Amino acid sequence: MKLTYFFSLITSFAGLLNLSSCTSKVEQKAENPLETKPNIVLIFADDMGYGDLGVYGATQWKTPNLDQLAADGVRFTQFYVPHAVCSASRAALLTGAYANRLEIFGALDHSAKHGLNPEETTIAEMLKQNGYATGMVGKWHLGHLAPFLPTEQGFDSYYGLPYSNDMWPHHPEVKGYYPPLPLYRDTSVIDTLDDQSMLTTNYTEEAIKFIEQNKDEPFFLYLAHSMTHVPLFVSDKFKGKSEQGLYGDVMMEVDWSVGQVRQKLEELGLAENTIVIFTSDNGPWLSYGGHAGLTAGLKEGKGTSWDGGIREPGIFVWPGHFPAGKVETQAAMTIDILPTLAEITRSKLPDLPIDGRSILPILEGKEMEPKPYFAYYNKNELQAVIYGKWKLVLPHTYRSIPEGTEMRNDGIPVKYHMLTLDKAELFDLSLDPNETTDVGADNAEILAKMNQFAEEARADLGDALTESEGTGLRKHGRIE
Repeated sequence: MKLTYFFSLITSFAGLLNLSSCTSKVEQKAENPLETKPNIVLIFADDMGYGDLGVYGATQWKTPNLDQLAADGVRFTQFYVPHAVCSASRAALLTGAYANRLEIFGALDHSAKHGLNPEETTIAEMLKQNGYATGMVGKWHLGHLAPFLPTEQGFDSYYGLPYSNDMWPHHPEVKGYYPPLPLYRDTSVIDTLDDQSMLTTNYTEEAIKFIEQNKDEPFFLYLAHSMTHVPLFVSDKFKGKSEQGLYGDVMMEVDWSVGQVRQKLEELGLAENTIVIFTSDNGPWLSYGGHAGLTAGLKEGKGTSWDGGIREPGIFVWPGHFPAGKVETQAAMTIDILPTLAEITRSKLPDLPIDGRSILPILEGKEMEPKPYFAYYNKNELQAVIYGKWKLVLPHTYRSIPEGTEMRNDGIPVKYHMLTLDKAELFDLSLDPNETTDVGADNAEILAKMNQFAEEARADLGDALTESEGTGLRKHGRIE
């Protein structure tokens, strides 16, 4: 006993002097609460294209703050969402599970009687159980009725819109269907919006207020911008500032917002101990022409499982932990964020099964074995499988803009037409990111492997296209 006590004293003293070479990295983290409970800021844009940031190819507007974010951390070139539509994408992000597993499809509106099941564990609930203050600012879209609001899903506070900002009386195609657009604080409607020009600014101010109020304890801030979803609105600060027009102005204001949040973290001395993550829910809504973002040449956009609809900017920053300026080509998905944060913060994973995995090794500059990812759309249609550089697109019908269509720049969409992919096609995304050339005939072994992944997904999650019923499905929450 005396020998053990003596050894304990020696080890503790060496740790204080930072001289111990035998203490593992995990043990060192356990002794430093700043490393095991970093602050977390998750910024989620809406309908932003893969090519909308300067570091991803944008040239008609400037995004200096987002470009700096990428310079300070890890920037993925193959970062995905599993669903190219609002509610489903958000459910997957916050739970680490495919939204079809949770029975969340499409985009919920004011008439929905259901939402994310309270039995599911969100990132906020996971971190709250581990001593974090949790706050949400922005677009929720996982149920507007009382049992499904953010404050019932692990968030201490909420300020924002319950669903998409186009779900209001001024919708260009369904005038009169939607009620006035409600703005919430916690569980109460505090206003209805007839003008959204200050929305990004107000979100930013609320985000900064949350950081200031919780600067002395670990916090999780989920900032889910309504922009760049149509209808586009921008404050006078950025009106007319871009070469492109209104969409570029809006992008510049979102970029400004990111800069304001990071500046506040710096002012409060929190930047070194804060993880900042930036991505978006799906690709650009191409039918809106000049009011839609850029895919950087990727095929199709929002509402499709081609890469233009599901590949997004993905940036992760944690000073001193994630390498700065790292361009990461390994594939990852938003369902990986929850388990990654769980590993970093040593939080308990949800009791119910999830689909993501921790990508902390990738973020630390290491290689990981590829993982199959699945893209689902409509009501449980398995449309694509992604495995490293490979992508198998399965037979399905998808929307596209007819060739030769004259695009608009006034917030009014053009009409899609439907195309059908009759047979599965395999793409090598490292050589063909635009998904133009089927290489299945030359890669029989990988094609068989991808088809096996698809069969495993059908057995677990189901697939409406093949009338497969999955055994791992759960129910959403519902009020009758």
